[in-house]
Amino acid sequence: MGFKSLKSKMLIGSLLLLVSSSSYVQAATYTVKSGDSLYKIGKSFNTSYNTIISDNKLSSTMIYPGQKLYVNAPEHSVKSGDTLFKISKQYGVSLDELRRINNIYTNLIYPGQTILIPKSNAYTPNPVDNSQKPILNYSEGDLDLLARLVTAEAESEPYKAKVAVAAVVLNRVKSSRFPNSINDVIYEKSGGYYQFTPTLNGWINKPASAEAKKAAKEALYGSDPSNGALYYFDDTVTNTWLLSKPDAVTIGKLIFKY
Repeated sequence: MGFKSLKSKMLIGSLLLLVSSSSYVQAATYTVKSGDSLYKIGKSFNTSYNTIISDNKLSSTMIYPGQKLYVNAPEHSVKSGDTLFKISKQYGVSLDELRRINNIYTNLIYPGQTILIPKSNAYTPNPVDNSQKPILNYSEGDLDLLARLVTAEAESEPYKAKVAVAAVVLNRVKSSRFPNSINDVIYEKSGGYYQFTPTLNGWINKPASAEAKKAAKEALYGSDPSNGALYYFDDTVTNTWLLSKPDAVTIGKLIFKY
């Protein structure tokens, strides 16, 4: 076998990696990217910018691209069979955030490579106990509709964000400011505009993923990572009315508001 042929096969093999194992190392090094701030880095690793300043003995908040900073975060050592998508699923973090933190925007990773894991989205699913009562009565049709909205709005987001999206719908059902059923909340129009984009563009009609169904049911039985939020939108939104609302939480690329 020629060297070029062997090299090509190794490259193809790297592109087709699937998750097999991982290692947690809490003392990690983060490389500052263009546009970073200590506050933004702190959010990614669930710590304060003051902690980063202290741990790195910084004299100010000034940082620059390429600078190495110590962060108290887990690392994943890539093994044969890993992909970024599978790693993101394994740790319950956003694929987009995983790419951004590691400055990796292709699918090429290789055994022995170290992948830094953001901590801001860590979430432990709460198993549904069917012997308990849900927070509101629902039909199988309600569950399917809620799960389809979650799929359309948060398919590429971590599981925690999926539960939070479902919880926002339920929070609206329970609020006197919105309709009092899952169907009516999801299809509500305000000022002539649908409240949820998938009902306008038709994505609401796509089948729900298994993970979205699990997330929707978990929300129906009381889980609420949104902390009671009534609104959510992604981090590209510029609407000043939405942005002015009180913060609830940010999960992945989704911002939740009261």
